[in-house]
Amino acid sequence: MMKVLIVDDAAFMRLAIRQILDKNGFEVIGEAENGEEAVRKFKELKPDIVTMDITMPLMTGIDSLKAIQSYDSKAKVVMVSAMGQESLVKESIMNGAKSFIVKPFKEDHVIKTLKSIVAL
Repeated sequence: MMKVLIVDDAAFMRLAIRQILDKNGFEVIGEAENGEEAVRKFKELKPDIVTMDITMPLMTGIDSLKAIQSYDSKAKVVMVSAMGQESLVKESIMNGAKSFIVKPFKEDHVIKTLKSIVAL
């Protein structure tokens, strides 16, 4: 079972992602509501996959991605954001994100994306 850390500053979004993952055979091992907490929990929990929002307080998702990648270059981080701007997608991928999911998302797209990341 793949262990996932969900990172988003919106509690309802963390819950929505958790519900999708729970019913599709993923194990949610933790949640974080900002980038600093995400880096701390990544080091502590060692998830197989991280779903990461971009716009968050204290530390952005991209800065958190960079910190996680410098700690573990094999980390599998999927960016999840309402901001589907091409520049942010490119910046995320250039900094090690394995994929990008744009909100609002469909359950089947989230699962398909995460399963493709697992295979990497």
